[in-house]
Amino acid sequence: MTESYGIVAKVKKKQMSELLIQDKRLDGRGLLDYRNIKIEVGLIQKAAGSALVSLGKTKVMTGVKLEMGTPFPDTPAEGVLIVNAELVPLASPSFEPGPPSEDAIEFARVVDRGIRESKAIETSKLCIIPGKKVFMVFVDIYVLDHDGNLFDASALASIAALLNAKIKEFKVRENGEVEFGESYVRLPVVNYPVEITAVKIDNKLIVDPSLDEEAAADAQITIAVDKDDNICAMQKSRPGTLTPDEVMEAVRTAQLKAKEIREKALAGFINE
Repeated sequence: MTESYGIVAKVKKKQMSELLIQDKRLDGRGLLDYRNIKIEVGLIQKAAGSALVSLGKTKVMTGVKLEMGTPFPDTPAEGVLIVNAELVPLASPSFEPGPPSEDAIEFARVVDRGIRESKAIETSKLCIIPGKKVFMVFVDIYVLDHDGNLFDASALASIAALLNAKIKEFKVRENGEVEFGESYVRLPVVNYPVEITAVKIDNKLIVDPSLDEEAAADAQITIAVDKDDNICAMQKSRPGTLTPDEVMEAVRTAQLKAKEIREKALAGFINE
């Protein structure tokens, strides 16, 4: 079984290499083409916000939960963001049940960093009583079907779910008790980072890698770009190397593709 899989993988790698010389890919895309992106929101009724992102055959669901809690000592007047990821075993034969794997932890950290460093959420508006009570925003990522590029799909699902999230209006009484109203307001999301992943195969950089392309990749880089085209986070994966020129090429490509995705796939969910 393993031997036959290895033969198939080698054949696909050879086909990839032959096509990449012509700037083509196995599925017919160009080097900088993304697969079809579909975003659906509000699918989890009990969540404060939710989104399902389909990136080709890759599917990721994200739910947002809000709770009251204690702020961190170094940010007493700001809400708290916590991102978790779960690689559901049904999504891929390589995912196993049990505690979060290293891959799941890495996905969560990369998504967290893009949201946090872009200051996507105006966390000061989540403060109830400075130093005592704030809203905690939990972003839970569930990979439902893995066909490559989980970083970008997870990040897009997370920001779409945050844009969909609502919080009850509240006021603080003189005795310190929190009184909630009946109406809801949107979570204070003020920036919309998009993550772009590129892999290097035979000295060619391609975006939105499929599962086969990820398996053949020498190096991988994920770059988070905010709404003003600023680079707010970057993650290098896989043991291969990228030259300074290749990193700059990846940055320019990320800025171009992030703007394109924000305008075409995410625009309908942005509330400004």
